[in-house]
Amino acid sequence: MVKGKIVDIHAHIFPEKIANKAAQSTGDYYGIPMQGDGTISNLLENGSKIGVDRYVVHSTATKAEQVQSVNDFIASAVEHNDSFIGFGTLHPDFGNVKEEVERIESLGLKGIKLHPDFQEFNIDSDSALPIYEAIEGRLPLLIHMGDERKTLSHPKRLAKILDRFPKLSVIAAHMGGYSMWDESMEYLVGRDVYFDTSSTLMFLDKNKALKMIRTHGVEKVLFGVDYPMWTHEEELKRIHALGLSDDELELILWKNAYKCLNIDM
Repeated sequence: MVKGKIVDIHAHIFPEKIANKAAQSTGDYYGIPMQGDGTISNLLENGSKIGVDRYVVHSTATKAEQVQSVNDFIASAVEHNDSFIGFGTLHPDFGNVKEEVERIESLGLKGIKLHPDFQEFNIDSDSALPIYEAIEGRLPLLIHMGDERKTLSHPKRLAKILDRFPKLSVIAAHMGGYSMWDESMEYLVGRDVYFDTSSTLMFLDKNKALKMIRTHGVEKVLFGVDYPMWTHEEELKRIHALGLSDDELELILWKNAYKCLNIDM
């Protein structure tokens, strides 16, 4: 095992009173039993087992009217946990995106998380464009990618957005496309976009995963767990099992995240 920092770029958290229900709902949607309960305390307990240095925490507003309350919750979580880096949320139906982006920054949040499948919009729809316009060159975007059951978050849709907004910093979750890795290879691999490893390594053949990482560029891959879906111990074992060099592992486990998030080395 490589000794050093670890950044989990992809951690979902929920308010205590709804955490378990929200986690189970996600599990039901994907047909996967949850390994955590979605609470802050459980996330910290989970990550401490592998020595996580920083967690990028977020939650998704499935309705426009939830945007501000979700952002307030994430900001509060960050305020009370030094290891948290908070990403706010937006929604295509939210009335004043620019104003909320300013509020998100004032709350100390460092990026935006979108989940097109849960929020029910096409990545490249006209309704989503004001979001990209408001955060381009300003805040990084972590976006759920892929689902073979839908086309809302198809890799080719993100490719169009990358063409249209060249200064938009994007983290394409799940190696560019959950259950759509061939499509990610076709449309996103090699592009100027970060991938995270969450909800990927347990499904991909090791050789294919390694090929994707190295073809895309190790310097553009980030370690993510997708808590509460998986455990940090499981995901660390999976990344180590790929046969990456120590230098490559350091890049993926923390150095790339520090660069992406402008954290002082």
